[in-house]
Amino acid sequence: MLPSVIGHRGAPGYRPEHTQASYRLAIALGADAVEPDVVMTRDGVAVLRHETELSDTTDVAAHPELADRHTVKQVGGREVSGWFCEDLTLAELKSLRAVERLPERRPRNTRWNGCCEVLTLDELLLLVAEESRRWDREVGLNIELKRSSYLASIGLPLEDAVLASLRDHGLDRRDSGVVLQSFETGNLRRLRDRTDLPLVQLIESSGAPADLVALGDPTTYDDLCSHDGLRAVARYADALGVGRARLLARPALVDDAHLAGLQVLGWTVRDDDPGGPELVDAEIRVLLDAGIDGLFTDHPDTTLLVRDAWAAERLSRAAGRTEGRAGGRTAAAAPGSA
Repeated sequence: MLPSVIGHRGAPGYRPEHTQASYRLAIALGADAVEPDVVMTRDGVAVLRHETELSDTTDVAAHPELADRHTVKQVGGREVSGWFCEDLTLAELKSLRAVERLPERRPRNTRWNGCCEVLTLDELLLLVAEESRRWDREVGLNIELKRSSYLASIGLPLEDAVLASLRDHGLDRRDSGVVLQSFETGNLRRLRDRTDLPLVQLIESSGAPADLVALGDPTTYDDLCSHDGLRAVARYADALGVGRARLLARPALVDDAHLAGLQVLGWTVRDDDPGGPELVDAEIRVLLDAGIDGLFTDHPDTTLLVRDAWAAERLSRAAGRTEGRAGGRTAAAAPGSA
């Protein structure tokens, strides 16, 4: 089976992330799966946003009726000023429109500013089902649970909402194509007892899981990638989702994880990264050669081009070796036939 190509928040290289337009395009471009980040509204609805703070991804600042919701919070150990999903109801969130999060990097995407509303998880599940029928192929979902421990601490249990939605849509089976993933560890350990869905432990290039930091646990992402750490992760997760920089610095991590019984997904491939598409393509090939099981990408079409070309080259080389062995056997048999 070829390594999967996963549309990271849809196809944000071409459309603002987490929008209906972005997800539909990712699927039309051929992505095997799409990856939403899920957070919660004040009234307990699972919605799609990169983070709970809304200033960078919506037009919330242009809504005077929400001016009094502006606040400052501690997010990941730093002060963040803005408007937050967990302080708005779904109705209030639906009054907003999405904007491009990285306008300097992706100025063309700003043409879509104001066109798309914020999606709920339920709406995305319906969209993926519709697009799967349209294209006559199953499109998978890699659902990232964002800031689970924080949301639970304010009475918004994210995992409960996500599992309930998946049950409602008949997607709570291991073979449904749905995967749950998180940079935290505690939520994945708890989920292991609650669902048969595949689980992915996401790994940053440095630092430590936020939930472990909050508990005073010294375990870092480096520790999780050690031989002992990989075996420990394999007791509750099915795969690692590893930052591209870490994988490029240590390609052998893929084999180490496989030996521990874990698949490996790499994130995130972006054609507009410094160095340009040629460097990105070369890095994709390094990861494919290392045995990666899947890649998250902002540009599904070009990642698919590289993957498919790489696969064709491997097939051609394998066919050449087979012909060579067959030719060798024929040559060896010739003297005996005289």
